[in-house]
Amino acid sequence: MTEQYKSNPDDRSDNVEKLQEMVQNTIENMNEAEEAARFSNEKDRADIEAKNQRRLESIAGMRNEIKEEAAYREEQ
Repeated sequence: MTEQYKSNPDDRSDNVEKLQEMVQNTIENMNEAEEAARFSNEKDRADIEAKNQRRLESIAGMRNEIKEEAAYREEQ
């Protein structure tokens, strides 16, 4: 017996809000990591700084995606 698979429609209606929440969560994680770094040894501090740098890059990408999603929403 063959199963039929139906794809879900692309629902982009709340992407901007989800991305904004992701940015906020990432910023909070960065702040918490910076606080932890104050009490960490040199190696752990370097690891935290590297991870926060990657987080900054992710935030930039998410903000670009927010702009794209907002523009898409205005077109609809």
